[in-house]
Amino acid sequence: MSSMRAVTIVSQGSPVTPNVRVRDDFEAPVARAGEVVVRTEASAFNHLDLWVGRGLPGIDIQYPAIGGSDGCGIVESVGEGVAPSWMGARVLLNAAVPKVPSTEPGTVPAPYDITMIGEHVHGCHAARFRAPVANLLPVGETDPVQAAAFGLVFLTAWRMMVTQAQLREGQLVLITGIGGGVALAALSIARHFGCKTIVTSRHESKIDRAVKLGASCGVLDTGADFSKSVRSLTNRRGVDLAVDSVGKAAHLSCIKSLARGGTYATCGATTGGDAVTDLTRIFWNQLRIVGSTMGDMREFREVFALFAAGKLAPVVDQVFPAVEAVEAYRKLEAGEQFGKIVLDWR
Repeated sequence: MSSMRAVTIVSQGSPVTPNVRVRDDFEAPVARAGEVVVRTEASAFNHLDLWVGRGLPGIDIQYPAIGGSDGCGIVESVGEGVAPSWMGARVLLNAAVPKVPSTEPGTVPAPYDITMIGEHVHGCHAARFRAPVANLLPVGETDPVQAAAFGLVFLTAWRMMVTQAQLREGQLVLITGIGGGVALAALSIARHFGCKTIVTSRHESKIDRAVKLGASCGVLDTGADFSKSVRSLTNRRGVDLAVDSVGKAAHLSCIKSLARGGTYATCGATTGGDAVTDLTRIFWNQLRIVGSTMGDMREFREVFALFAAGKLAPVVDQVFPAVEAVEAYRKLEAGEQFGKIVLDWR
């Protein structure tokens, strides 16, 4: 068996960073039937990487674990049943592997029907990663750092906003927690649809940077109800769509910020899932609440085509060489980044 460099989380705990180790003797993966092994060029971080270190209810994570649900690289070997033409191709990973193929176009199985690369099995924060060929998208001459930074957050935001919330041109969109990968992807998608956007953050500097990227305006999130500020910015109308991954701390403010017939879309709950809501407002104003996670390969191709055409682009906060992965985890855990943190494996 050959060995490789890998960024490992050696045990469960919080904070996560003290449990991160860069090893040069980790066993390299071998391609199985229907799979390939990819030589990693770049891997990007998501908040999920912290949950892998902290532990997730109902998921038996085996340590040492390799995180990373965003990876771009070159196909190095192919398993049985995979066309040899994949050899040498630069590919981008969709980390959500359905256990049972979906029979409905445009749908993704529920989370319990997904094996998540970088969560349930070893991920992309290693010199090589293994994946089903069906979950890979050829990306040609695309910059691997940009591709890795684009992958999961744009797929998540696309499904959340376009498939689930049915975003339409010209709507008013509220995006919480600007600076995170999904929130910035949502801003890019909203701008592509010609939507006016209001962003929130606990940091004025992040709001200022978002405005430079095209956000219409921002609201400082002090921990209090920010819905009055949102309504003031919309002439008391409210927004058509609230895009939220903050969860408990922002949920009720989002609900109160919605216009009649508006939609609250959630793909995460970093501050907790036990939110207080307002059912009277929901039924009286005929609001919708939609949940969303990951996305299928049809959606992945749709959103990547816009990236390839130069219409969508990720925001990269910092690129670390793979040997400095502990510092990358430290920055991720501090939560002060604006955009994606990426490891360069070249």
